[in-house]
Amino acid sequence: MPKQHKKASKSQIMLRIIMIMLGAFFAAAAIELFLLPNQLIDGGVIGMALIIHHLAERIGFGVLIVTLNLPFMYFGYKQIGKTFVIASIFGTVCLALFEGTLEHYHLAAFVDEPILAAIFGGLLLGVGVGLVIRNGGTMDGTEILGIILTKKLPFSVGEFVMFINVFIFTVAGFVYGVEQAMYSVLAYYIAFKAIDVVTQGFDETKAVLIVSDYYEEVSDAILDRLGRGTTKLHGRGGYTDHEKDVIYAVVTRLEVTKLKSVIHEIDNEAFITIMDTHETRGGRFKSAIH
Repeated sequence: MPKQHKKASKSQIMLRIIMIMLGAFFAAAAIELFLLPNQLIDGGVIGMALIIHHLAERIGFGVLIVTLNLPFMYFGYKQIGKTFVIASIFGTVCLALFEGTLEHYHLAAFVDEPILAAIFGGLLLGVGVGLVIRNGGTMDGTEILGIILTKKLPFSVGEFVMFINVFIFTVAGFVYGVEQAMYSVLAYYIAFKAIDVVTQGFDETKAVLIVSDYYEEVSDAILDRLGRGTTKLHGRGGYTDHEKDVIYAVVTRLEVTKLKSVIHEIDNEAFITIMDTHETRGGRFKSAIH
């Protein structure tokens, strides 16, 4: 019998709504208090909207961000799903409303230095966008367009978004000047990194594959000295065709050095592969940082 999918509770849905609204407010504050006063932009649809708003001030940013995003949301409905599109439209509308409200009060810019505006504006914008993404939506339709088009084009979504952003920042160079475009790239990079932190968390975990003739001893040592459980995978050497047990373990970045030391004490010729992981959940894994 297939497993029934558990629907989100009302409290979970309400929390998501609140977090999307909070994310949209942070993004609006970043745009109105840091980016716009210093003639800086972000990438994607937000960047397009800011450039058009600069060239035609009569068209409000809120109107632009909704108008530019709606076609992407429409085409993404079948590709990504109704829940995602509803959350994205809600986040985009909230961004437009918050930005319009802040613009109405004509608040003074927090800083006049472009470098500070790029750093703190990018950070606040990234936190805001990250909160929306973490709660099931987006405020940038270019990635949705990328998902749709890359199914027919020989490009990845990341490559498509990068191409769009290169075009946007090039246009920004002509509209705002080269220096402002360069500061805008800095703001975008900081926002991009902040999004990663919000969506993936601060904890960096590493997935480790270990090939050793002393797999039992290595596995026991990892459990005893690091307190980490391991999984044994069956493998076969491509050169020797001999069967081998491969040890799989997940550790924090702070434990990597100790892990390598423990392994080399037992088997100095062990083959170790260490990979980044975006998120670790379930089982008995708990970060040693906490």
